[in-house]
Amino acid sequence: MSKPFAAAVVGAGFIGPVHVEGLLRAGVHVTGIVGSSPEKSQAAAQSLGLPRGYASLDEVLADDRVDVVHLATPNRLHFEQASAVLRAGKHVLCEKPLAMDSRESAELVRLAADSQRAAGVAYNIRFYPLCQEAAAQVQAGDLGDVLHVNGSYVQDWLLHPTDFNWRVLAEAGGELRAVADIGTHWLDLTQFITGQKVTAVCADLQTVHAQRQRPTGPTDTFSGKGKRPVAAEPIAIDTEDAGCVLLKFANGARGSLQVSQTTAGRKNCLRFEIAGSRQTFAWNSEQPNAIWIGRRDQANESLIRDPALLGEAARQYATYPGGHNEGFPDTFKQLFRAFYGYLAAGDLTASPPFPTFSDGHREILLCEAILQSHRQQAWVEVAPDGC
Repeated sequence: MSKPFAAAVVGAGFIGPVHVEGLLRAGVHVTGIVGSSPEKSQAAAQSLGLPRGYASLDEVLADDRVDVVHLATPNRLHFEQASAVLRAGKHVLCEKPLAMDSRESAELVRLAADSQRAAGVAYNIRFYPLCQEAAAQVQAGDLGDVLHVNGSYVQDWLLHPTDFNWRVLAEAGGELRAVADIGTHWLDLTQFITGQKVTAVCADLQTVHAQRQRPTGPTDTFSGKGKRPVAAEPIAIDTEDAGCVLLKFANGARGSLQVSQTTAGRKNCLRFEIAGSRQTFAWNSEQPNAIWIGRRDQANESLIRDPALLGEAARQYATYPGGHNEGFPDTFKQLFRAFYGYLAAGDLTASPPFPTFSDGHREILLCEAILQSHRQQAWVEVAPDGC
């Protein structure tokens, strides 16, 4: 990078430290981190080897050394925080979903355009090298016409009624949970690969546990089996644990998506199968270093992630030689390289190589259509994004 940039991360839970690690591996200087209290900021800075634990976002915005602010905070805070970052004249990279509703996300798109600052959303799964390869092959016409797109994103970390996280509450995470939290990753990825937008949805959602036990003490996301028992209180749940969504794409293709955070044994598994008129791509995030290519009139193929075998577009996102596996943390490194490389190039009018606020806004519109469809038990068209 021709110009060094400095970043600060807001959020010290599960995903904030992931951002810190990815930034450092991408060669970006991290000035510090913000936790939910000054004490947690200091503790996080110390554990991550960062020079400063900021007391607040305001301290970050007042620090002239900070060029980019990464927001890894609860969903309900994204709109206010992203707005403040843009108004302070800094670039921003926000975790998904971008906002709590499309009114907020549309305003963030407008603010980003007016501020003339880079504004990205952390849909990191795009940056698995074989997902980039699939997108490049679709664009080159190798897949043929997209016919149908199917898949799932399933986890098990909320299987038990004693499992709890702020995301299960609508006032903290939004009215959609499993779809917004993980389903939007699948929707963003498949639209990115196919180049086709979802235009209509038909959804049926399921709340497995209408009541959960909320701990009265602190807990960690994905804390797992070894977590210590804590006192808890019952609380009603008004967000979905799972669901199925039928899809229509702009070119007439059809699709289906299953999401679940209550599927035993599936820790973090995104799968897609994209069928075209010439061949089919199938990929699984738990085995991310191979993609299956299906053909009608010749042998099927398993393409291994190897820079020597990938096209030019995908090769830049594969750091290690074939046989040296790359995974989840590497996607953040590659996302950040794309984001900061774009900043270093200096032309913010160029097409961004990363998911933008416009993409995040589009995902919010999709979520609203899915929720409306579930409530009406009918097909619903996705509102135009205006972007």
